[in-house]
Amino acid sequence: MRVEDAKILEALPKLEVELRRGVSLAELTYLGIGGTTDLLRINGHESIPELLNLLDENGVAHKFLGGGSNLLVMDGELAFVVLQLGQPNPDVVIEGNIACVDAAADLGKTVTFCAKHNLGGMEGLIGVPGTVGGALRMNAGAYGTQIGSYVREVKVYRAAARKLETLKGEEISFEYRHTSFAPDDMMLAVKLELPSRPYPEILQGIRLCNEKRRASQPLGQKSAGCIFKNPPGASAGRMIDELGLKGHAVGGARISDRHANFFVNTGHASAADMLGLIADVRKRVRQVYGVTLENEVVVWNA
Repeated sequence: MRVEDAKILEALPKLEVELRRGVSLAELTYLGIGGTTDLLRINGHESIPELLNLLDENGVAHKFLGGGSNLLVMDGELAFVVLQLGQPNPDVVIEGNIACVDAAADLGKTVTFCAKHNLGGMEGLIGVPGTVGGALRMNAGAYGTQIGSYVREVKVYRAAARKLETLKGEEISFEYRHTSFAPDDMMLAVKLELPSRPYPEILQGIRLCNEKRRASQPLGQKSAGCIFKNPPGASAGRMIDELGLKGHAVGGARISDRHANFFVNTGHASAADMLGLIADVRKRVRQVYGVTLENEVVVWNA
């Protein structure tokens, strides 16, 4: 989709919004898959309600893009524009045991920054790709850590109410790879309360988590991380592996030889290839185990 309305184009500079024409989402997602559309880079939180009202009033469909790490986007010309937060400097401010973090901040860099200020607890998240906002939305977790455990406050744009709100941590439900945020809520900033630990101790934990990742995940390949959520009491990756599906491919989409719940783009995969592989694996797991796997990856169909 292209932003053509003169009223919108005139208003964007006043709203601190930068228009980027014909952006390929294949270049902005970890899977390297996705069509083209206009991108609106938002450089001021306070302008968001006015911007969204303007888009809605003029019938411009839109979606919010974070770091693109857990996302599969359809190919071709997309029927919506993409909104993305600009990254402020600094994007993390430490106040005692509280880390005030912009949603556009890189998750791994945030973990490292906090560690250097002797704030730990998030070591397991060091290798999780994407932004802090994306981690909040899905309650990202690994190796016994989940970000929701440390959330004390979240600033969010609530599309249903068309306004900015600040929610206390206890007002938000954080569950396994799921939160109570609405699909069209936009994460803006978070306050994390983190335990004090000596930097060398935190660094050792980070190194251990990195070693586990290097040994078990296809780092350096185009992947969205785990494709499926783990069913209660079971492992999606283990079931896929037991079916002998490592290396199984549909077009350019292939199940990793290193981790069966990681599907990789071998260089020329289409969205249809990846969706075909997801559907095939879900069908096989259901037939053998009687379990219907639920996507962890987010799919933008339209």
